[in-house]
Amino acid sequence: MINNMKNILFNNIVNNIVNKTFESSVKIIKTQKNDSKFNHINNDISYLLYLHIPFCDNLCPFCTFHKYSHNMKTSTKYFENLREEIKILKSHNVKIDSIYIGGGSPLINDVELLKTLKLLKNCFDVDDVSCETDPNHIEVETVKKLKGYVRRLSIGVQSFNDTLLKQLGRFDKFGDSKSLIKKIKAVQGILPMTNIDLIFNLPNQTEKMLRDDIKIAKSLGIEQVVAYPLMSSTLNSKFTNRFEPNNNKEHFYNIINEELKDYHANNMWSFSRDKVNMNDEYISTHNEYIGLGSGAFSYLEGKLFINAFDLEKYEELLKTKKDTILAKSEFSKKNVIQYYILCTLFSGTFDIKAYNKKFKISLEKVLGKELFILKNFGIIQIEDDVINLTKKGRYILTVMMSNFYSQMDKVRALFRNKSYLFD
Repeated sequence: MINNMKNILFNNIVNNIVNKTFESSVKIIKTQKNDSKFNHINNDISYLLYLHIPFCDNLCPFCTFHKYSHNMKTSTKYFENLREEIKILKSHNVKIDSIYIGGGSPLINDVELLKTLKLLKNCFDVDDVSCETDPNHIEVETVKKLKGYVRRLSIGVQSFNDTLLKQLGRFDKFGDSKSLIKKIKAVQGILPMTNIDLIFNLPNQTEKMLRDDIKIAKSLGIEQVVAYPLMSSTLNSKFTNRFEPNNNKEHFYNIINEELKDYHANNMWSFSRDKVNMNDEYISTHNEYIGLGSGAFSYLEGKLFINAFDLEKYEELLKTKKDTILAKSEFSKKNVIQYYILCTLFSGTFDIKAYNKKFKISLEKVLGKELFILKNFGIIQIEDDVINLTKKGRYILTVMMSNFYSQMDKVRALFRNKSYLFD
């Protein structure tokens, strides 16, 4: 009981730090006539390209990502517009070394997705391509079509427990545990990497449920497991408010690390059987990235650019301005540095010398007090100018990153309001 109270207090402190930093630094303003994310591309470096496919068959009540109920005519038109945006990006001679396709469920319109993947291959010839999907769209023949275009398929399972699947509103749409396992076994090995997404700290989730989920995932022979905490925000408050909060987050996180100790940790919640450079949280390896599609974000030169969420507005901006950004937020140098540290340290280590060289500043002088506190509270260890997270530190970064994403949901909530178009 006392330990739970301490954890709740500690989590509140960490959350408040992230909230205050986010609210003080993210000031959304309307883009001006000549604003373009493409003006901030450095042709000497390579970027990650994120594509957003905002369509789902099932609008899960816990999910906070930008999405619409699927309509084939609408999604076909959307993919056509997205390919035009890809061509515009290509015309700016940008270098892309990694591509992440998220949603929604990108495989929901596999014919149009394949056309888009072929265009991406022709434009950028990138092998490091990840694509998300829900379990409904992983038929063997569909996945086979992705060979040569997608290296990593990420399947959003969330849990193999039937009770939790019903609670999450997924049981009737995606099937029970046995059918999920059968589907995944059928496609395992077709592509170089298969990933399973799991959620921990769900309402009513027990330690046994969590351990069983991880053991099932491992037994399927998949190459990667991602286990991330349930993230709460205004976008899923109707779901989370129905239940008593689960206060086992740190305990469950330690269980995940215990069960996956024979796997390589790519970041705080991504684990692979073999050491790879592909993980679900691209911002931990790409501090700057370009986002295309409705509701996508780009982060370039210390500026956050926000694409139009409304599909009609997205198409209008694409045709009239050749750029779909609707708003932006400009960060101070201190905010840029804080963001860089958070994202980089999420992968587990932080090279102080590389940081000093990148920002032409001394980390010890700028954040000496903070480093002292973190070190003395057992959150980090510093050796040979490299910061490593302790066991406690790994959990803290998990809390901070999940809260960062929850804060980003506030931006999504703002722009999901169709009247918020800056007209």
